[in-house]
Amino acid sequence: MIMLETENLSKNFLLHLQGGVRIDVLRGVDFSVQAGECVALTGPSGAGKTTLLRSLYGNYRAGGGAIRVRHEGAMVDIVTASPRLVVEVRDRTLGYVSQFLRVVPRVSALDIVADAARGVSTQQAHEMAAALLARLNIPARLHGLPPATFSGGEQQRINLARGFIGSHPILLLDEPTASLDNANRDIVIEMILEAKAAGKAVVGIFHDTFVRDAVANRIFNVLPLQDAA
Repeated sequence: MIMLETENLSKNFLLHLQGGVRIDVLRGVDFSVQAGECVALTGPSGAGKTTLLRSLYGNYRAGGGAIRVRHEGAMVDIVTASPRLVVEVRDRTLGYVSQFLRVVPRVSALDIVADAARGVSTQQAHEMAAALLARLNIPARLHGLPPATFSGGEQQRINLARGFIGSHPILLLDEPTASLDNANRDIVIEMILEAKAAGKAVVGIFHDTFVRDAVANRIFNVLPLQDAA
């Protein structure tokens, strides 16, 4: 079952401070991901991999084409969907793990993760968050602290816990192991494989070839437009 697909997707950026120069980043992108499958986005730096991932999540508005997401049994095109529906799709269907944690002042790591849980009580959300943080080797003494002063690797693991706690049927992962040591990298590999086994669809950028080879079923190569022409 197809969970996410693009058709003739394009994206460009208009640089208003540079005299309205338009930079085309994506053009004619067609790909799909099935339930229980992981598709790895590959390509050189600057080719548009993160732009594609952010477009799939709706952070970047597409310039053209379609992004269809299976949301509660129906395919929703988030390119043409209302902002309210896009927010709903993100909340219930699309989980996203970025490279960097958006730190919220004075909010504890536990609350940051628990806030992303869906359909459970506050107590259950905190229990789930504590379990995920423990699995990702975030010690209990840090759970009650705001993560602004945490290391990059600790912040990335909080981001991962936040992304996985929602049990979204589709996961978008932007270099989820970039700041992790081998032990924590292996835990994340296990979590991705478990998500696939549970029928979730995964689209990810994995610069670590060991991780990519361990989790990806297929590779989708994103080429710079001058190379793709």
